[in-house]
Amino acid sequence: MSINIISLASYFAIMCFALGCLVCTIRIVKGPSPQDRAWALDAMYINAMLLIITLGILFRTSWYYDIALLIALFGFVGTAALAKFLLRGEVIEP
Repeated sequence: MSINIISLASYFAIMCFALGCLVCTIRIVKGPSPQDRAWALDAMYINAMLLIITLGILFRTSWYYDIALLIALFGFVGTAALAKFLLRGEVIEP
């Protein structure tokens, strides 16, 4: 099995994104304020999305891109709802 430059770069990127997810997890647990935790959660879903896209490049299949798109959509909606909750104290207004 020969390893080319794309494989090496993919493995390096996977390690970097996994490390980013680990750092965000630490910030979510230890965050001094709810805003820090929300920001870490936002960065974590972006790192997870990029990790899955990198896996799609490494394994040369398109299934991973669909999963990454779903993570991006749910992450954006979750971040917007969390920001509204932190500002007003409720997500759905009466």
